Amino acid sequence: MRALRVHELVGPTGLRVDEIDAPKPSTGEVLVEVKAAGVNFPDVLLTYGKYQFQPTPPFSPGGEIAGVVKAVGEGVTSVSVGDRVAATMLNGAFAEQVVVPELSLAKLPDNVSFEVGAGFLLTYATTYYALKDRAHLQPGEKLLVLGAAGGVGLAAVELGKRMGATVIAAASSAEKLELTKQHGASEVINYSEEKLKDRAKALSGGGVDVVYDPVGGDFAEQALRAIAWEGRFLVIGFAAGEIPKIPLNLTLLKSCQIVGVFWGAFAMRDPAKNRANIQQLLEWLAAGELAPHVDAVLPFAQGAEALQRMERREVKGKLVLVP
Repeated sequence: MRALRVHELVGPTGLRVDEIDAPKPSTGEVLVEVKAAGVNFPDVLLTYGKYQFQPTPPFSPGGEIAGVVKAVGEGVTSVSVGDRVAATMLNGAFAEQVVVPELSLAKLPDNVSFEVGAGFLLTYATTYYALKDRAHLQPGEKLLVLGAAGGVGLAAVELGKRMGATVIAAASSAEKLELTKQHGASEVINYSEEKLKDRAKALSGGGVDVVYDPVGGDFAEQALRAIAWEGRFLVIGFAAGEIPKIPLNLTLLKSCQIVGVFWGAFAMRDPAKNRANIQQLLEWLAAGELAPHVDAVLPFAQGAEALQRMERREVKGKLVLVP
């Protein structure tokens, strides 16, 4: 089978398509024929050896797939050969066939395409965990989303709206902000032209209740300064490349919280609660209450190009690779 693999930790240019042996499922595992694989910013970091874990080359990046069950290992009962499924994993998704634990699988609704399914679980599950379980977002609250046109950003816009919040979307261009409005943003901020702190406070009537920040860098402190009394600042990631250093006196003055969001660890520590979250998300997706945006679908052979586009912040919503 073919797999898109990293051979050198030099960035996306270290990727190439290889012929390798197909895996076989062991007890409790499922072999999936991959129809589509989602691309995420951690995949870029993996190609440089800069993510939280660092596989040894050669290895395949990729943390989410959609496909068809091809074989099941001993003891597997929740899925059968031929079932349409989606799954998340640490890495290895950029391959024609993958083996995943049964507990990592979710059945994909029949009315959801493989391309949409492949770009859904990681971003929406991360965001639902952040908003529901970490921020305890309430109807009527004001939610500020940074990087709002990216994969997790658009998920936050949609889920914030679905959960009853007033969503203020912040992004770097008018084109990106128009997309956020199509997905539920009530107000928008172009932080390449406007002062994020001042505009967010003005639009929220004095301060936002929750900040969703997958960007980091210079915008983090501005967003925190725009937070309301007892607000919650969600640390999702650092797509800007710089991990911000926040003056802790700001949390004292606002009696606010800075809340870390590590969905992968949560999914491993509390799999039952994570599966319940995913089931709710899939129900909303099947009912058309969520509308993930797929920016482009590219073949494995263009995997390096896909990750370079991600690295250059050119992607709106999700990129998907297909074998």
